[in-house]
Amino acid sequence: MTGVRIRQREQTRKALIHEARTLFAQRGYGAVGLAEIVAAAGVTKGALYHSFDGKIGLFREVLAQVQAEVADRVSTSVSSGADPWTSFVAGCRAFLSVSNDPELSRIMLIDGPAVLGWSEWRRLDEQTSARHLAESLQQLVDDGVIVSQPVEPLTRLLSGAMNESALWLAESGRAGDGEAVWNVFHGLLCSLRERQPDGPGRGTAGQASVAPSASDGSET
Repeated sequence: MTGVRIRQREQTRKALIHEARTLFAQRGYGAVGLAEIVAAAGVTKGALYHSFDGKIGLFREVLAQVQAEVADRVSTSVSSGADPWTSFVAGCRAFLSVSNDPELSRIMLIDGPAVLGWSEWRRLDEQTSARHLAESLQQLVDDGVIVSQPVEPLTRLLSGAMNESALWLAESGRAGDGEAVWNVFHGLLCSLRERQPDGPGRGTAGQASVAPSASDGSET
């Protein structure tokens, strides 16, 4: 393949991704047909299939682009922090700010898992935002900034909370909701630094111990 053809193919890919992203963001994956995408990009269906595995393959590239952009913007906020904790908090706030954009949240949080399936969507997410979140939490645990605890479940819980908050904010559109969500979430983050004293019903290191209930079928 000559250099000219390589450049033409890359230009075609970029045009298809750009037009597909615009249409998917405005109307959603299910409401957009291939004919609309190729017409907007000024290419043929054959050119699309030459570059992507159909509509799903094209959407996968659009999603990867959106996730990478969100992760980059979060990383920029993280790098501006004076210390690991400040950087972590800034990154969480940046994610909420960026991802509650209705067009981004439609692609990343609504159509992403619906079109690709939960497992593949999670795999892509773990390559970008979720990975950065896990790395930040691990550093905070290692440095003793937050209470020592397993990082993987904590990552899933915080990621889920931020994703759900972003979806709600995108639908809400009410002035003040963004700040209200952040105030609640910031309080949740700050609680990770609190060391609870041991006492009745608590295990070591401030972790709650869970006793079997009478209704769970456990024998005493």
